[in-house]
Amino acid sequence: MKSQLGLRTLAVIGALSAWIALPGYAVSQQSDEQGNIAVKVNGHAITAAEVALAADDILPQIGDVPPKLRYAFIVEYLVERHLMAQEAVRLKLIDSDEYKKRIRFYQAKALRDALYATKIIPTITDEDVKKIYDEQAAKVKPVKRARARHILVGTESEAKEIVAQLDKGANFQELAKKYSTDGSKEYGGELGYFTAEEMVPEFSKAVFALDKGAISKPVKTDYGWHVIKLIDVKEGGPQPLEKVKGPIKLALLRQAVQEKINELRKRGKIDIIDPELVKLQDQVEEQRKKFEEQQRKERDSSTKSDKNN
Repeated sequence: MKSQLGLRTLAVIGALSAWIALPGYAVSQQSDEQGNIAVKVNGHAITAAEVALAADDILPQIGDVPPKLRYAFIVEYLVERHLMAQEAVRLKLIDSDEYKKRIRFYQAKALRDALYATKIIPTITDEDVKKIYDEQAAKVKPVKRARARHILVGTESEAKEIVAQLDKGANFQELAKKYSTDGSKEYGGELGYFTAEEMVPEFSKAVFALDKGAISKPVKTDYGWHVIKLIDVKEGGPQPLEKVKGPIKLALLRQAVQEKINELRKRGKIDIIDPELVKLQDQVEEQRKKFEEQQRKERDSSTKSDKNN
């Protein structure tokens, strides 16, 4: 298994993992042999296994639904599906060409999903995930981030006057709102967390020389004169394993699927019959390579800790 994978948190993992903690749903995930039935539709039992499969189908459509309601939404989706299916049987559509055409399509999907569930997912172990995490975490250089407020004015005398007021007990945020000339004044001079490289050198040198809670003397930059208050300093590194193991496993699974597809392509024989598709093959291959390169770049850059963590 290749190991060039990053630690990027993928939104899809957060959404998929939410199913594990669905109230009522987790309790219901017993074997069908134990009589675990969610609801019956004209006698047809909808089981936990069917609910779990349906979750994959409709997850993108119910992402905004509160987690505690998602189980009910899935069951209702299945109720409506079976009502329609039973009506199709009543109308004898089971013998129609339309039905047979769709059966052929969904059979291929079902077989693909079965291969994924039984032959690919089990190949990715916790040890694989831990190995990737350790490799990538070792590449992440800890970076100090400071959180500060500032008051920006045009002259040194103005800055000294503000320092004098602060020495007498004036509120920093109130003075920032009153005197500062940049956009942060609306937020009491709040700048959030930043690294030394994200600010001009004179400003960063002054900030990282302060103790927490301390206020600087007037600091000159190309923007004017600053009075700075250091709120906090923290050192960022890689995310904890527990926070990123899901995204890593998903990335490994995607890689395993692609490797299996590449293997099957080499063993198989694919004949492009449609002349229009023949014309597009070079363009498709070019786009595929661009997509893979973009994924590689994202994986390589995803090991850095989040700016605000």
